[in-house]
Amino acid sequence: MNVILLPVAALFISVFLIVIFYSKPRVDNKETNIYSKMLFINLIFDLLCIITVLFAKLNGDEFVTGLIQKSYLIVMDYLICYIITYNLNLLKINESLTNKLTFGLLMSLLFFSILFLFTPINVINYGEVVDNDGLSYDIAVISIILYFFLIIVSSFSLFKRNKKDFSKDTPFIVLIVFFIVGLIIRNFFPSVMFENFFFSFTLLIMYHTIENPDVKMVEAMEQAKNEAEKANRAKSDFLSSMSHEIRTPLNAIVGLSEDIGTFKDEVPAQVKEDSEDIINASQTLLEIVGNILDISKIESDKMEITEVAYDFKREATTLAKINAVRIGEKPINFKYYIAEDIPYELLGDKTHVKQVLNNLLSNAIKYTNEGEINFNVNCINQNGICELVITVQDTGIGIRAEKIDKLFTKFERLDVERNTTVEGTGLGLAITKKLVEMMGGKINVQSTYGKGSMFMVTIPQKISKVSAPTEEKHGFERTMSMPRVNPDGTTAPIVTAPPKVEGVPTVGGYGAKRILLADDNKLNIKVARRALNDFNFVIDEVYDGEEAVNKVKEGNKYDLILMDIMMPNMNGEQAFKELQKIDGFDVPTIALTADAVAGAQEHYKEVGFFDYLAKPFNREQIKE
Repeated sequence: MNVILLPVAALFISVFLIVIFYSKPRVDNKETNIYSKMLFINLIFDLLCIITVLFAKLNGDEFVTGLIQKSYLIVMDYLICYIITYNLNLLKINESLTNKLTFGLLMSLLFFSILFLFTPINVINYGEVVDNDGLSYDIAVISIILYFFLIIVSSFSLFKRNKKDFSKDTPFIVLIVFFIVGLIIRNFFPSVMFENFFFSFTLLIMYHTIENPDVKMVEAMEQAKNEAEKANRAKSDFLSSMSHEIRTPLNAIVGLSEDIGTFKDEVPAQVKEDSEDIINASQTLLEIVGNILDISKIESDKMEITEVAYDFKREATTLAKINAVRIGEKPINFKYYIAEDIPYELLGDKTHVKQVLNNLLSNAIKYTNEGEINFNVNCINQNGICELVITVQDTGIGIRAEKIDKLFTKFERLDVERNTTVEGTGLGLAITKKLVEMMGGKINVQSTYGKGSMFMVTIPQKISKVSAPTEEKHGFERTMSMPRVNPDGTTAPIVTAPPKVEGVPTVGGYGAKRILLADDNKLNIKVARRALNDFNFVIDEVYDGEEAVNKVKEGNKYDLILMDIMMPNMNGEQAFKELQKIDGFDVPTIALTADAVAGAQEHYKEVGFFDYLAKPFNREQIKE
């Protein structure tokens, strides 16, 4: 019975469409609701076709076969009308007009259905052919021609509305073409029942044109995710490039300016003063770059808290003295007090604690033009924990009450009109708050507009040692001396230099040691050489990674390698990997680089570098 092959194929497509349509998440909207109804009507249509053929061939009762054929024609009209309704929904015309047209279709369907039922039909059943004719069949032909005319009109309207976009019209164009081709085939091969297969195939095409907001949302989210990742990669690349490009010349500027400062009376006073201004300007620029990189680390969750043992009182005193120098010529009385009962050695993130203190002090200095700045540190020692209570109070410009909530927001600078001469990015306090919270502390602010502000920070630190060794106590007390008092009663800014790095000789001591210095920038090599002058090292210099590897392969023995990363021919990381392949190579190698983006230090240490030093470095850092 070849006559039912196409109807069976159509039934298979119908079942397949229902399964995949209902097995996937979908949105309950008008378009999907109409489509789901079409799927079930089409399933009934296919089943009726197969039942008609089987009953006609196996039973032969013309009356029952005629009733089944009438039902078949009615269901086909319903299916075509739902296709028109689907088209009307896509047109998104006036809802009232849509409802009227839908109601008109329903009434026409009811009218034609009654005519089908009460008009005679002749069953054709011979050989492979199962068909019909008669008045009922003629009415069916009229209804189908009418409905197909409506499909053509609505499809053309949809085509115009979508500005010549064929995507939504495709199923209807296919259906119309199929039906014309089918009528021609039926004329020559009356046994071929094409309708069911063509309708099922049309619904299969339509499935791929349905507007499913869930799918569109997932696609939009995926696209947004890809764009965000692309933007994030671009940001990281930009930060890495910016860091390197700015820090590289800054290294030379800071290093050579510091070197000028070491000559003291050997250069004119104006030259010494200019070199100090260059260093201060460079430090400001470095602070801006550092803040941008820090906020990048925090946002990418790459900022880590690392615990080390450190002398908080010494570090806080040094920071107080350094910041006091930054006051310059401003008529500001700077006072600091560091409580005696702070344990000698704490266990915590020394770098970030110092960064918090430095941010608070530099912020107070920036926004205070005259008056007083008080820096006080007290503590609460309990259960092995030292709760540091840090306050920085100034008589600066203050903050409006309504602006305090925005104080810790990124890139937020308050009263910009009043502070046009203040340098910075507006990131300092945002970073400070994040760091304090990462260390388990809190930060609060009180301010009176026009009179000043007070920042209070609490940071818990573990107690490592309560008191200092006896031999260190006297020396430390000298570093706690207060600023000198002028004859007029004011306190002069402290200008005491920070303590010298302990354990590092100033001359001799290491004359027999050899260092390999690899950097493609001759100015940076000059700066490093100047910083290492006091040690009397034997220094070899090379200008790319390949030269560095060749130096070691040639049998040269080194006690330390300072390796720049971004170099021509072979970069520092590649060179280090090549060095590791050499039998017996165990020379401590320090990554000396301007690459200071999030995760850089962790990355270089994971690769195997002994340590990492970001440019620009100062003399004390490279000595340490």
